[in-house]
Amino acid sequence: MASLSPAAASSPKRLRVYSSAPAGGEDGAGSAKRVGTHNGSFHCDEALGCFLIRLTSQFAGADVVRTRDSQILDTLDAVLDVGGVYDPSRHRYDHHQKGFNEVFGHGFNTKLSSAGLIYKHFGKEIIAKELGVNEDHEDVHRLYLAVYKSFVEALDAIDNGINQYDTDQPPKYVNNTHLSSRVGRLNPDWTDPDQSPEKENAAFQQAMMLAGSEFLESVCFHVKSWLPARSIVLECLLSRGKADPSGEIMVLDRFCPWKLHLFELEEELKIDPLTKYVLYQVKSPSLLRHILVHL
Repeated sequence: MASLSPAAASSPKRLRVYSSAPAGGEDGAGSAKRVGTHNGSFHCDEALGCFLIRLTSQFAGADVVRTRDSQILDTLDAVLDVGGVYDPSRHRYDHHQKGFNEVFGHGFNTKLSSAGLIYKHFGKEIIAKELGVNEDHEDVHRLYLAVYKSFVEALDAIDNGINQYDTDQPPKYVNNTHLSSRVGRLNPDWTDPDQSPEKENAAFQQAMMLAGSEFLESVCFHVKSWLPARSIVLECLLSRGKADPSGEIMVLDRFCPWKLHLFELEEELKIDPLTKYVLYQVKSPSLLRHILVHL
């Protein structure tokens, strides 16, 4: 298993966010790549998308240009969440145009937002760089799918207005604590007398850092906790016949979060018969005992 490289905890490379920059860049230097997204109210998907694309080798340290001016957008190296075009060959990653139905694939069917588009095309590179391994490392594809499932897919769904549950009934409670809501609250308040582009851009930069830091935390969790637990459960699942001839009892050689991994691995590997009991040891202040868990 790969270990997380220091890159995940390092501060982002030089970040400049501005609006309606001239073709040569705001200062005329034109030395950095430039990534475009729309100005005005922002959402989590373009905030995360801008953060993610700057983690790639091609767009590392890129300036972020926020505009809806098509003439300016045409001069930029990459554009996301604006422009009405999805064309990876030209690094155009909008999802608002009629007829757009791109999904992540690999069994996922949620319509992508700009965050999902950037992750789909650059996610493996980003994961590999954060792990400090090559893209063809066996852990990269596994983590690429796991991080999409546990983190990015929800942002895609929320941005595209996809309900988490299929029901005609109103929700039993309101949840405004998720990442998309917190990013949304960083938009300048309508009561603030300062509605300048500079203040809006500064708020968008905060949104990028918030969304990006949580993405990196998710990657870190999957590397340090999720992946080791999956490896333990897989090994014990494949050797469960040693514990009991029925194959319905699995013994964990050490405790780890096992339940979700077990269900997913049984489905993935088409395990038959399914596990009925999981046996593992836990330490208590008074004794070491076995706990039998009925599934």
